[in-house]
Amino acid sequence: MPELPEVEVVRSGLETAVSGAAVTGVEVFDNRSLRRHDGSLGDFEVLLTGARIEAAVRRGKFLWFPLNAPAGAPEHLALVAHLGMSGQVLLRTPGQAPEKLLRIRLTLQHPEHGELALHFVDQRIFGSMAVDRMRATADGLPAGYSGPGMAPGRLVSAGSGAAIGSGPAWTGLIPGQVAHIGRDPLDPAFSAPAFYRALARTRSGIKRVLLDQQVVSGIGNIYADEALFDARVHFDQPAATLSAASARRLLGAIREILLKALAEGGTSFDAQYVNVNGQSGYFSHSLNAYGRQGTPCPRCGTDLVRVKFMNRSSHYCPRCQRLRLPSATLPRTPSV
Repeated sequence: MPELPEVEVVRSGLETAVSGAAVTGVEVFDNRSLRRHDGSLGDFEVLLTGARIEAAVRRGKFLWFPLNAPAGAPEHLALVAHLGMSGQVLLRTPGQAPEKLLRIRLTLQHPEHGELALHFVDQRIFGSMAVDRMRATADGLPAGYSGPGMAPGRLVSAGSGAAIGSGPAWTGLIPGQVAHIGRDPLDPAFSAPAFYRALARTRSGIKRVLLDQQVVSGIGNIYADEALFDARVHFDQPAATLSAASARRLLGAIREILLKALAEGGTSFDAQYVNVNGQSGYFSHSLNAYGRQGTPCPRCGTDLVRVKFMNRSSHYCPRCQRLRLPSATLPRTPSV
């Protein structure tokens, strides 16, 4: 499944091409890709046709495009996209042959780039597009990452985030279906203290917490395994038992890995994840733990292992990432 780096690569690839573009045509080839669209708001095609896209914004794995709709349309709407397991958002030239698995096509007219086509392609149809109402952010800060001026890694505390009043109206608005998603670790308004408090409140295993999108968004299975490996933390270590130093080290590892994955275009294991031009990322060559079971740990030489975890797997070093609990409360070790 595409995770934060992959979705950010897509967002940044779309930003210049779609910002300021008018939607001149909408074609839906498979209504299953509209499963998250609330029909009571209006017809998907009607709501989009004639609207102007203001920007490309992301929080965690969600993308949205604030709309400046025609006169008389509901205010504060956004086109929301989620890639699901295999979704792709591709930029195409007018008249270019459609992909076999094309689900939705938008025709855009950009004041500088002319006519463009935006193709939503999805093999497994777990992804979606929807038009959704926007609402004010709960913390009064910009809703998500939206390009220059909010560079990933330019991290500030929530208390010192950029004021909404200093930007366009859409800056402080978030689609309703995204509002429950926690901020991601590269969001300039992400609060490290709030993250540490969330860890201290739960006895759940740390990886479960990292995958809880309401606590922190966008990390996903691959990058959770990589961050836990770098921080030398066992995936099932109760979050509340992490020392302050371990929690800081873990957050630092998460940010460093996400930034590196971004620089390398994300992680592609097959043709299902590509950027807007159809190109694959190459962070898979930099993975230290995920998918490397049976190979020596690059730190200590112990064979890395893979164990069942929820509906996924966890990859870790049994020597470097020991479960640190009193022996009387040690859970049964999962079978390899």
